[in-house]
Amino acid sequence: MGSAIGQSLPVAVGVLISPLPIVAVVLMLVTPRAKANAFSFLVGWLVAIYVLGTIVVLVAGAATPSDDKPGWVAWVKIVLGVLLLLVAFRQWSGRPRGDAEPPTPKWMQAIDSMKPPAAAGLGALLGAVNPKNLLLVVSGAAAISAAAPGSTGTQLGALAVFTVIASLGVIAPVVVYLSLGDRAGKVLDELKTWMIHNNAVIMAVLLLVIGFKMIGDGITAI
Repeated sequence: MGSAIGQSLPVAVGVLISPLPIVAVVLMLVTPRAKANAFSFLVGWLVAIYVLGTIVVLVAGAATPSDDKPGWVAWVKIVLGVLLLLVAFRQWSGRPRGDAEPPTPKWMQAIDSMKPPAAAGLGALLGAVNPKNLLLVVSGAAAISAAAPGSTGTQLGALAVFTVIASLGVIAPVVVYLSLGDRAGKVLDELKTWMIHNNAVIMAVLLLVIGFKMIGDGITAI
């Protein structure tokens, strides 16, 4: 299991630092339904990442019944790496210049009126349906599958660790909110502002690093 966790760890960190899901939790924590919505978001996020990762692991396991690592695994990593690089380039190209403010996603404007089921749905969308996270979670699950072929139990255990690590970013604002009480508002507001403004740059750098890692791993395995 250690090898599978190690191979997927950089990707989990990439999901962890994704700014927009963190901003979503921060915004929920300043609404009247702060705790209910934030915890619902976390549940939706955790379930979506683990379910998507499980699907990837099971599909890869069905295609690779033995302990051998077929050549297609390496090519899948290379393709995922190239896709991550393309998304990184798009993020970098769309970054705000100078003092320009990035556009606010429409879903952020709806957070004030959200109820827990909608918050859970938003967590699932940002966790596993959002294209950037979708690529990252698939990449992490593919790395786990390749590192522990033929051992579904080990793969699912490593995937659980991956999911927890990938979720630390959205868990952190809730911990701050619960631990700092009234003082949390200022800290979370500063975090939200910084992350919204730097979202494109943060994601471009993360996707660039992870993309090159996936391509390198694929080339090494050929």
